[in-house]
Amino acid sequence: MPSEMSLNVVNKVRSVLKHFVAIEQSEGAGALVKRSIGTGQMRNFPPFLMLDNFEVTPPAGFPEHPHHGQETITYVLRGMMAHEDFTGSKGVLRPGDLQFMTAGQAIVHSEIPVKMDNGESTQGLQLWVDLPNDMKNVKPRYRDLRREEIPLATPSDSLKVKVISGESYGLKSLAELAYTPVEFYHFIASKKNTEFAQPLQDQFSSFIYVMKGSINISNKEYPEFSTIFFKNDGDGVKGFTTSDDAEFAVISGKYFNQKVVQYGPFVESSRENIIDVIQNYQNGANGFENAKTWSPVIKSGVTESEVQQYLPKSD
Repeated sequence: MPSEMSLNVVNKVRSVLKHFVAIEQSEGAGALVKRSIGTGQMRNFPPFLMLDNFEVTPPAGFPEHPHHGQETITYVLRGMMAHEDFTGSKGVLRPGDLQFMTAGQAIVHSEIPVKMDNGESTQGLQLWVDLPNDMKNVKPRYRDLRREEIPLATPSDSLKVKVISGESYGLKSLAELAYTPVEFYHFIASKKNTEFAQPLQDQFSSFIYVMKGSINISNKEYPEFSTIFFKNDGDGVKGFTTSDDAEFAVISGKYFNQKVVQYGPFVESSRENIIDVIQNYQNGANGFENAKTWSPVIKSGVTESEVQQYLPKSD
């Protein structure tokens, strides 16, 4: 039988389109984010609209705000994040948990870090993903992906891969996490010179975000907080780590050949549609009926001792 390492065969490595190191900026109410997609250097990378590496400590957070025409993927790496929306949905993401949220027609939600007993901040990644034009007005929905549900591949003694969405080293993730097809892998390498590879689907835009340490791809080193965007001219990516304890995300998504018109958290296919959505939000119409009267319970904060009431019984 072939080894797990041999399962991730990449015959032609995708070439690099662009790369840069994310610069920290303020966002929300006192939060800090290192934003790469959604900046002047990379306005959008279809289907991706934004990528933030966030760090936030109570009382800072992301108070109630709207979304339309997109999906968001939130991955908590440290600490815990409480969330609540105007449909009544609420919950808490623990370290290693993810939330796949489809905003669709309309959602207003709040994301507040849990006040940890040890005082640590909440840190993670949030990715905004475009929806196909014919799905811009679907009903909002959530899929919380618990850390226990994520397969862990161990292709070598020094490499682990959390298969969040997709297939890597012979392991497949849970399916139907989002409407827009997205593959998401968290690579964790304990030693320098650890080799890695990840096949990618044709017609999927792909990038790597380096969360910790550094990696080498095609004889170029990329340091911590680099985002590396690839051309769709190969069947995958591969390289090796150039530091101990390197961590990076390999992310790809199906490319839609459609116009992107974005106004903050609202995404549409035309200026006219965006104007309609803004008016819907302002007037509390077409899905935003609860926007003016809703006030989140978590606005006053969530302590670590209160977390259990937000988690499923099985936790």
